[in-house]
Amino acid sequence: MTTRPLLLLPLLLLFIKPSFSAGMKLNVLSYGAKPDGSADSTKAFLAAWTQACASTAPASIYVPRGMFLLRNVKFRGQCKNRAITIRINGTLVAPVDYRVIGNAECRQLACKNSGKSCPSGATSLSFSKSKNVVVVGLTSVNSQMFHIVINGCQNVKMQGVTVTASGNSPNTDGIHVQLSSGVTILNSKIQTGDDCVIGSLGKDQNEAGVQNVTVKRATFIGTQNGVRIKSWARPSNGFARNIVFQHVTMKNVQNPIVIDQNYCPGNNNCPDQVSGIKVSDVMYRDIHGTSAAQVSVNFDCSSSHPCSGIRLEGVSLTYKNEVAAASCKHAGGTSFGVVHPTSCF
Repeated sequence: MTTRPLLLLPLLLLFIKPSFSAGMKLNVLSYGAKPDGSADSTKAFLAAWTQACASTAPASIYVPRGMFLLRNVKFRGQCKNRAITIRINGTLVAPVDYRVIGNAECRQLACKNSGKSCPSGATSLSFSKSKNVVVVGLTSVNSQMFHIVINGCQNVKMQGVTVTASGNSPNTDGIHVQLSSGVTILNSKIQTGDDCVIGSLGKDQNEAGVQNVTVKRATFIGTQNGVRIKSWARPSNGFARNIVFQHVTMKNVQNPIVIDQNYCPGNNNCPDQVSGIKVSDVMYRDIHGTSAAQVSVNFDCSSSHPCSGIRLEGVSLTYKNEVAAASCKHAGGTSFGVVHPTSCF
């Protein structure tokens, strides 16, 4: 591997009720960080964080222009400080050898289709059990695994975030949200080899559900999937409900509207099973554009837990300048106004 697999680029990363006006300003250069992209700056970043975390006054950690090589960095609490800002004007890079950080997480192998025995990939940026987090203007490029993870968090805002990875890079989810509430993602651009936002349901028997999700004013260009709900074909007590997709544009999307409850990658540990996830109360409003496949609306729901309360309103999708087709299995709902393709309920 000749290029660094991870880049976190400017501009601004904010933690916990940010404030620029007062308090300590901690430059990572003062703690020994080197902006040359080759010297390990991990200890310097941790030292700056330790001082900021221990302070009772607002603190700002500043990363100036330059390239800063980091290994696995964990900023831990509990902190005395409830107003920490991290401002990144430089670029954070991972080691050239992906094996240095690749075993950081016990996740599925993701060695960019090398066909070799590879270590597990590492996530570029992860927030766990945190509150009142704001991320603005951050760019993540070519993560080994998920780019950004929001796990067990409350009140998170991500704005102007850019995530980029090759279309054939496995498990490079954009913003993976789980066990969290009050998460807002605004004005962001995501192009990866896997899920753009959130992820899969029903992999485990006991799993928290997903509810009260709104996706609006989004554009999908040349993607495999548009607005998708997917669950593993396995027993589970989870659910997906009260979900709204509205004001969405599709441009040459393979599966513009899809519910897939027979997800079973590689046919491992799930063939001939059915999903226990209950999908209900899903609204599709003002979804328009072009499909790359004839079937543009596909509701492939669980035979043991059929989808219910699906509502289509103002849907207009075409395939090769003609009306596309719809397919329904174990799905029930209603349609209102103009709906093309014609509802298959």
